Amino acid sequence: MEVKFSRYNTADYLKTEDDIAAYIDAVMEDGDPALIAAALGDAARARNLRGPDKTLPGGGKQP
Repeated sequence: MEVKFSRYNTADYLKTEDDIAAYIDAVMEDGDPALIAAALGDAARARNLRGPDKTLPGGGKQP
């Protein structure tokens, strides 16, 4: 039987703004610039996966 693996995507697990904030805080404690850059990319992808933030003025849409 062949075992198939899917690629791990951190953004899939960042469901809320609190999740994102905790993740960024943990990465900032490490202080590694490359890790910080990767985490910011993960956060951006997570926000994109969730769609526009309805709490922002204009419903999160870009002007």
